[in-house]
Amino acid sequence: MSPAGRPAARNRLMTLTDHNDLTFQTRTRDIKIHGPEGFEGMRKAGRLAAECLDMLIPHVLPGVQTLDLDRLAREFVLDHGALPACLGYKGYGHTVCISRNHVVCHGIPGDWALREGDVVNIDVTVIVDGWHGDTSRMYGVGPVNARARRLVDVTYRGLELGLAAVKPGATFGDIGHAIQTHVESQRCSVVRDFCGHGLGRVFHDEPNVVHFGRPGTGPLLKPGMFFTVEPMVNLGKPQVKVLSDGWTAVTRDKSLSAQCEHSVGVLEDGMVEVFTASPTGQFKPPILAD
Repeated sequence: MSPAGRPAARNRLMTLTDHNDLTFQTRTRDIKIHGPEGFEGMRKAGRLAAECLDMLIPHVLPGVQTLDLDRLAREFVLDHGALPACLGYKGYGHTVCISRNHVVCHGIPGDWALREGDVVNIDVTVIVDGWHGDTSRMYGVGPVNARARRLVDVTYRGLELGLAAVKPGATFGDIGHAIQTHVESQRCSVVRDFCGHGLGRVFHDEPNVVHFGRPGTGPLLKPGMFFTVEPMVNLGKPQVKVLSDGWTAVTRDKSLSAQCEHSVGVLEDGMVEVFTASPTGQFKPPILAD
């Protein structure tokens, strides 16, 4: 990047907190319906978010400090002319969330290092021309044991089944039911305390997208709806607690947890568009066998 690039990026960061406060305040009770402009904006934002997670793959190694991963993500986002949506959001001080082992979500990067055998979720949201691309992915740190690998597989397959339920005329309950049925059939549990959400020009918008439920319940899916599907799955019981930092959520029984997340849009033709698909095909956790 040119020497002039970083000062410009820092100037953009100065406006980030105001931007996030504004987008949070514009959440309404209505589920927004978007047109072609929205789809184009979300494709750009989603692709950049996926590229950021692709970029991190070779850096998720034993001994690497998570603050370094956060720095790499922040520099990548800014160097591509975008903003890290989480930085400054409700006082959060980092670009990504990094959730290791029994951390369910919202793990805070720090000076602690990854260890061989860890399973790690990295969650990033970028803002490109006002549109939010939100995605998370599971990484294995060196060799990972069979129990952890099975949990990640169950979570990834749950996401796939949830996405397969996205089509006009279906309901949000259909999405949750598809995920819950698979997860519980594999003797794992779906976290109830956190959920997916609408997004677009607003970071967290209507509707809430829960990952459990009954078929035929909840709002109808309509073309032009944008939201995340991001099941959090525990190897043990579903209960979680939030630590004293106000962000980090962990399993109460200290069992392993995993999460996979995509931002999607409902299409007219009965299909779903995954905005955050990896352009290099690397979204599937690499610790899973093909």
